[in-house]
Amino acid sequence: MTSKSSSTAYGTVAVSLHWLTVLLIIALLGSGMLADETSDPAAKARILTAHAPMGIAVLLLTLARIVWWWRFDTHPDPLAGDPAWQIKAAKAVHGLLYLAILVMAASGIGLFVLSGAGDIIFGGAPGPLPDFGDFAPRVPHGIVAKLLLALFVLHAAAALFHHFVKRDATLRRMWFGS
Repeated sequence: MTSKSSSTAYGTVAVSLHWLTVLLIIALLGSGMLADETSDPAAKARILTAHAPMGIAVLLLTLARIVWWWRFDTHPDPLAGDPAWQIKAAKAVHGLLYLAILVMAASGIGLFVLSGAGDIIFGGAPGPLPDFGDFAPRVPHGIVAKLLLALFVLHAAAALFHHFVKRDATLRRMWFGS
């Protein structure tokens, strides 16, 4: 397996960026829901101490993926036999995933900056965590989190459909050694 993608499979860089991002998004969605549901300020601060750096990591990985695709690599060809609507749907879901990740990162950074939570959690500033609901970026952060979860499930379901029902190479070519 080479670092760059071929016409039939993704390269190690694309595969590594993809699966690392997947793991971090799962952790982010879980920690975000946990932080949202907890009423204990100390527990919320501990969760956000992990949640925020993971969010920045996903932003940086996503920007790296965009640059990788834009400047250095190409996507493999669509698999033969996939109808045009599936190819278009896959491209749309991928585009929406990237957009959702960027909106989540921007709204998360906006929440930390506007609320002062970053100074409290990472800078040792005194005071309790603010009520994030008082700040405008909280609305898109919450809405897009639900959209991201839905897109994530749709994306995974499509990959599993291709793997187990169609029995094609869609999932295998996004894995190491394909």
